[in-house]
Amino acid sequence: MTPQSTFANLIQIRTAASTDEPIVYSFLCDLEETILERAAFGMVYQQNLANPSIHYLVAEQQGDVIGFISCHVQYLLHHCGKVGEIQELYVRPDLRNQRIGHELVSALDALAIRENLVNLEVTTNQKRLDTVRFYERESFQKTHFKLVKPIQR
Repeated sequence: MTPQSTFANLIQIRTAASTDEPIVYSFLCDLEETILERAAFGMVYQQNLANPSIHYLVAEQQGDVIGFISCHVQYLLHHCGKVGEIQELYVRPDLRNQRIGHELVSALDALAIRENLVNLEVTTNQKRLDTVRFYERESFQKTHFKLVKPIQR
């Protein structure tokens, strides 16, 4: 058995809990390279935990949360069914390249099968080339362009 597979076997994937909010907050600030507004983040996090169409999973090792994935599910007319969209995926930088992201996506794949999703989708920033390669290794295909229009206030 390789060291990577031994490490991966020590990872537990579970549904995120309310008490995971502080670590998920730190993960998302790092992912977005900014300090997110703490109170607003907490409100959205707790609200989304209660929403059965939103799934938050964490990767845990020896009681420490080391990764996070979120998936929002919605019925889309053009797919004639439910589609899951990964909104965030984060693995602690010191633990990357050890298949933790793969384990999180695999857990989401299993959830997608249980919930009869048509497919899973993900969007990532064009500058995140390593992230694109990761998703391609996880069998995601480049099939669409995403265009973003900021709302001026």
